[in-house]
Amino acid sequence: MRYTLDEIRDIYHLPFTTLIFRAQETHHKNQDPSGVQLCTLKSIKTGACPEDCKYCPQSAHAETGLDREDLLDTATILKDAEAAKKGGSTRFCMGAAWRRVPYGDQFDSLLNTVGVVSDMGMEVCCTLGSLEQDQAIALRDAGCAVYNHNLDTSREFYSEIITTRSFDERLDNIRKVREAGMEVCSGGIIGMGESVDDRLKMLQELANLEPYPDSVPINALIACAGTPLEGREFVDSFEFVRIIATARIIMPKTMVRLSAGRTEMNEELQALCYLAGANSIFLGEKLLTTPNPESSDDYKLLNKLGLTSLDPAEARAIHARADDESATLV
Repeated sequence: MRYTLDEIRDIYHLPFTTLIFRAQETHHKNQDPSGVQLCTLKSIKTGACPEDCKYCPQSAHAETGLDREDLLDTATILKDAEAAKKGGSTRFCMGAAWRRVPYGDQFDSLLNTVGVVSDMGMEVCCTLGSLEQDQAIALRDAGCAVYNHNLDTSREFYSEIITTRSFDERLDNIRKVREAGMEVCSGGIIGMGESVDDRLKMLQELANLEPYPDSVPINALIACAGTPLEGREFVDSFEFVRIIATARIIMPKTMVRLSAGRTEMNEELQALCYLAGANSIFLGEKLLTTPNPESSDDYKLLNKLGLTSLDPAEARAIHARADDESATLV
């Protein structure tokens, strides 16, 4: 089904208790309500990115003091992947600070890494910037199951945050990923100065993709020192939970990933996010270059809430059902 902005507004502005009830009802109907997908995100090429994304400490346009690192070799990345698997993650996500994925030795090394990590039995996700269609196919053939490319915000607010890549370029990249046969991971960042309508327009854009993304990461802005958004206040807790719940209702079979910003959230706020339908998190001390809660703290909270690691096979089955249903709507 295609959503209008008014329909999404009506959901978002429901009385809070009703909104949570609707999100829980949707979650229980479509997914394992006690299952949480556990992922690890690793920066494999850090800093000096030519993009001017105002939120990002890896941008070459920001003065954050971040040390630049070249693309890591397969052996180094493999150690992190093995540690992630041992720590309980079922998906290993690799991020490289490129505007566009290069050809040549670096891409060949990346394909080798993807294959080795996939052979470990982990789901592989990559977030590398813009792809050509043949690169997307090569990544899929190497064992990359998922590709992340966030919309970040609404079409209308987008140019306030990024000028080096257009909104339509992002949508085109998502199309290439889907046509190559990989799962799509795409979401956004809340708290960059956008309006509530901007947030809802972003969700509308995602929900109306055919099919909608298999994973939707919802990030709360970490206002990193040296970036243009330095000093911005952390997003209001209840507004953030409302976005999680709305995403769950309009994309019932997606993995709604509670992503950046969890270091600023207490247990009660994170529990509200789970209650609102979040069912995926990143384990590990860092998300690319920003802090992340300790895995021991995550497991402690999951145990308190009676939540368990989601079986990857069940996640794939949920995604397959979503794809099949979307196909019947076209």
